[in-house]
Amino acid sequence: MKQKIDAIDRKLLELLQKSSDMPINELAAAVHLTPTPCWRRIQRLKELGVISQQVALVDRQKVNLGVTVFVAVRTRDHDLPWLEKFRATVQGIPEIVEVYRMSGDVDYLLRVVVPDIAAYDQVYKQLIQQVPLSDVSSSFAMEELKYTTAVPLSYAAA
Repeated sequence: MKQKIDAIDRKLLELLQKSSDMPINELAAAVHLTPTPCWRRIQRLKELGVISQQVALVDRQKVNLGVTVFVAVRTRDHDLPWLEKFRATVQGIPEIVEVYRMSGDVDYLLRVVVPDIAAYDQVYKQLIQQVPLSDVSSSFAMEELKYTTAVPLSYAAA
């Protein structure tokens, strides 16, 4: 069920997506509320699950994870036991930071962050050792043109 999100909620979410540790007084002023009603709105958004978590974003370059690899995976197996094994495997490899089940020619798309090609090779070997795959194709990102964790809020139910 979609929850009602008004203009003030949208503005709060935009601000929190930019900086989740913004002081409540600043948030309240930006949305023309006093701190207590502002805080209540944020709590409501958390209770509704609209705000699912608050995290710190780490600069990958500064922690020696400058290489991003997109991995296209194809499999011949499409049964539930294989999927559960695959899910457990990718969840157990910390360098794999995103995984999507896809439509089309590719079954799964993974985003992997590593310091170098040798580290990716270790991830690749770990992956193919733990779960049977029919094809794995890796593409190394040359340049990051856009990266954001913020989602557009214009589609939020009004």
